[in-house]
Amino acid sequence: MCGITGVLYADRHRTPDKAVLKAMGDAIAHRGPDGEGFFKANNVGLVHRRLAIIDLAGGNQPIANEDESVQVVFNGEIYNYPELKQQLESRGHIFRTNSDTEVLVHLYEEHGRGLVKHLRGMFAFALWDARRGELLLARDHLGQKPLFIYRDNEKLLFGSELKAILAHPNVDRSIAPEAIEDYLTFGVIPGERSIFARVKRLPAAHTLVVSTNHFNMSAERYWQLSFDNEVTASNDEWKQRIDDQVRESVKTHLIADVPVGAFLSGGLDSSAIVASLADVVSEPLQTFSIGFQEKRYSELPYAEEVARHFGTNHREAIVTPDAVRDLDELVYFYDEPFADASAIPTMAVARMASQHVKVCLSGDGGDEAFGGYARYSHDLKEAAIRDRLPWLFRNMALRPLSVVWPKADWLPRPLRLKTLLQNLSADPAGAYANTLSACRRQMRSRLLNRPFRRLLGGHRPETFVEDAFRTGHRDALSGMLAADTNFLLPDDFLTKVDRASMAYGLEVRPPLIDVQLMELAASMPSRLKIRNGSKKWILKQVFQSRLPSKLAHRRKQGFELPVDAWLRGPLREQVEHVVLRKDAPIAEYINSDYANGIYKSHCNQTGRFGQVLWSLLMLGRWLEAYGTTSTGNDRTSFNNPVSTNVLCASGT
Repeated sequence: MCGITGVLYADRHRTPDKAVLKAMGDAIAHRGPDGEGFFKANNVGLVHRRLAIIDLAGGNQPIANEDESVQVVFNGEIYNYPELKQQLESRGHIFRTNSDTEVLVHLYEEHGRGLVKHLRGMFAFALWDARRGELLLARDHLGQKPLFIYRDNEKLLFGSELKAILAHPNVDRSIAPEAIEDYLTFGVIPGERSIFARVKRLPAAHTLVVSTNHFNMSAERYWQLSFDNEVTASNDEWKQRIDDQVRESVKTHLIADVPVGAFLSGGLDSSAIVASLADVVSEPLQTFSIGFQEKRYSELPYAEEVARHFGTNHREAIVTPDAVRDLDELVYFYDEPFADASAIPTMAVARMASQHVKVCLSGDGGDEAFGGYARYSHDLKEAAIRDRLPWLFRNMALRPLSVVWPKADWLPRPLRLKTLLQNLSADPAGAYANTLSACRRQMRSRLLNRPFRRLLGGHRPETFVEDAFRTGHRDALSGMLAADTNFLLPDDFLTKVDRASMAYGLEVRPPLIDVQLMELAASMPSRLKIRNGSKKWILKQVFQSRLPSKLAHRRKQGFELPVDAWLRGPLREQVEHVVLRKDAPIAEYINSDYANGIYKSHCNQTGRFGQVLWSLLMLGRWLEAYGTTSTGNDRTSFNNPVSTNVLCASGT
């Protein structure tokens, strides 16, 4: 696991400045504290920051092929590299290292840009082919590793994080208006767009090839998770297939020349990973958990039970309300506005784990693969009702009613019908986009101020989710899983874990997001994922006999934080200063009077606006820190705030 960055100039006679390359690499030094490497020739420069995991002595990058005409910098792990190396050696390729990175240059010699189709792992890499004068950029199948790209008429910059790109002295920092609305809608910025108009993400499962002669080429998709081919088999056969594939994936993800531990939340997914590890690891496994002072949010008792059951060397920590008073680290390491509040405990557990291991396995991906979120069951019930209602009734009666029905959180639950009416009046894709929206269109029309709304034109953030939903058109659950796999997984959950872990030089590997396991799960009938209201039914069947009694079937809790209460208490001063002041940077985008209104309602508990207010707070903090406006003018400079501030109290 590492950080990569670099530059390609359109002018083939313009040589990159070593000092600029150094600054770009230094900006992401936290991703690779074990070393740095450079390659510079003609109009290209590659930079690598290394976190040494495999081939500690010989794996320094950039790495080249035999005649050094191909150079690569790589972030990630290739889990099938031993098999690939053996195949390539049998074809006459000569290896100088035992690193998985070197496989890339020789595989490129055999397959060109098609090399990505042979890789099993998490990766983002930049490969320079001197003979062709081409730069190949690539990102893994499911978007586990990030890659940002900046282009203007004179240069292309790339980097594992935006910080690396912003370290270049000539970068347009104009904010993309659409990104602001996307962010307020979902709490993250989805898809190819970034907060800066000139910077794009390379999407998951895409490659981009550029050269001086073809400088504005578009990225191309090389893989798509398909839900089209449902496989017929008995329940017992499916249980065996899932069991075998999870075991194999966990074993494959253990490849390392350093100690490997595991995150343990106490939920089914991380507990299943620990149970699988117990079958293949001989020494006591190191596990790490995080909890909260507010007991109803804490899963520590369940994590402790699993740790005792498998005899792990277990460590845990508590996130206190004080953890959210200073959000500088969160703003700095995430680069963009990011409103998933569980980033706070994720950073805390990553910091703790990094003091003991360099690699941790996690349970991420189980919900998207096997149907684990509560909203899936809820939306399936809505879908069943929608199918029974005539389209004309939904369009002519329910749609107008959904507009006028109040968002009244103070009403008894049976009367809180606004979301239900909205979802029943929409098509399935639109309904799920509405479910995922933290700030819906009607609220955004009041929250965003009029001058800023004019910049947006007819932009609809929901379109991104709707398009992703339709790729899983087999049934309603497949549509939801497809949307989450294409959107929430790479742009929220995997982003959260990548930034949190790499902030402390920790590599996190999620075996349940292995491409072979995800493809197997996508071919499974939906009835085995959610069965009679039971979520992740097949996974529970596989692991219930190996886990502590009743743990497999307990209610999913998730990494929730008491944000609603914190916004009324420890965060109140920040909200008032960063969000509600009419001269705050965020006032360029929002209606401060309306924001004040919903904050008062939240504090009086006549409305629940915690997610929207948290999103506004993180946007306001980001705008203050990064010091740019919608026109790209700088307000301030932003420096690394990393310090010895304690996010949590630890214990064993």
